[in-house]
Amino acid sequence: MAEINSTERKSSGVKKVISWLLLIIFLGLGAFVYYKYYFVFGEGVKSGYLNYAVKKGNLFKTYEGKLIQEGFGSGKTGGITSNEFVFSVDDDSIFQQLELNSGKFFDLHYKEYHGVLPWRGNTVYVVDRIVNMK
Repeated sequence: MAEINSTERKSSGVKKVISWLLLIIFLGLGAFVYYKYYFVFGEGVKSGYLNYAVKKGNLFKTYEGKLIQEGFGSGKTGGITSNEFVFSVDDDSIFQQLELNSGKFFDLHYKEYHGVLPWRGNTVYVVDRIVNMK
């Protein structure tokens, strides 16, 4: 009878360790996914002329756009190029306003994430509102 009790205690101890380990792994994985894809790393406003606003995608149709900012930056080949801000849009009404006013000057508020989700867009920058349009 003493042998049965010690065997039961050992197996219940192993089950506790395994269940705690699985819980810690699950919580760690959840924290990583939140930090990588949902935690807002930064937010701000970018200004420039709207170059394009498009709806594209194979499986998930997302809204994408490009803002041409005033000033010049250094290109990869050593030449001078314009500054570009490539972004995604998560709201239909914001996209429609951008689509109808291509070429105008915009101040766009955006949120920056660490990772890209396919249903949110192709970039880590997601525009959530239009601050000003000229």
